[in-house]
Amino acid sequence: MAKTGPRGHLPDHPRNQPSDTPTRERLVEAAIETLKREGFAGASARAIASTAGVNQALVFYHFGTVNDLLLAALDATSERRMVRYQEAVANAAGPAEVIAVARDIYREDLDAGHLTVLGAVIAGASTVPELGPALIERIRPWIGFTAEHLGGMLGGSPLADLAPAEDAAFAIVALYLGMELLTSLDGDQAHAESLFAALERLSLPLAALLGTPAKQEGHPHA
Repeated sequence: MAKTGPRGHLPDHPRNQPSDTPTRERLVEAAIETLKREGFAGASARAIASTAGVNQALVFYHFGTVNDLLLAALDATSERRMVRYQEAVANAAGPAEVIAVARDIYREDLDAGHLTVLGAVIAGASTVPELGPALIERIRPWIGFTAEHLGGMLGGSPLADLAPAEDAAFAIVALYLGMELLTSLDGDQAHAESLFAALERLSLPLAALLGTPAKQEGHPHA
């Protein structure tokens, strides 16, 4: 993976050229598509620039390194998914609805390729160690998001004393991420779907433990 830009003359810094913003966006979208199609090893400046239809020098001009562009691509897709998650859980009341929402979003993530992008960058961290800390920082907001909603759901219940919300959120994110990554490798969703089905069967007794009124429990999605 290239670390620095090619030699040669480059135009003025993009901060002085507002019209270059679309080029940055094209490169980010191209990086997302290249990661989905070629993985980390194939996400070179040349491949990304070819997908974007621009000169590869613009990769280094706008982002400095290919790795920084790949992180920007991960940021872009993560931000979109975070908005979707926030909207989805906002109206979910009780365990059954939360589990149904999680199942729907899990399917969306696989279809959209978000986990393919994340998995590709995670794989790259094994050969580019400096990506590791950057990835951890990008996963932290997901743990915080999960802890916030988990704390709201468990608050005041006997389950709240079993483990801190932050620890439980870490475990949930690790399970969810691992499940999606494994499914994306072989395309077999059977194990994940079986897990969601089991969780849905547990939703009523879980609601009783949480003190969630039965009328708040929705019907799980098929």
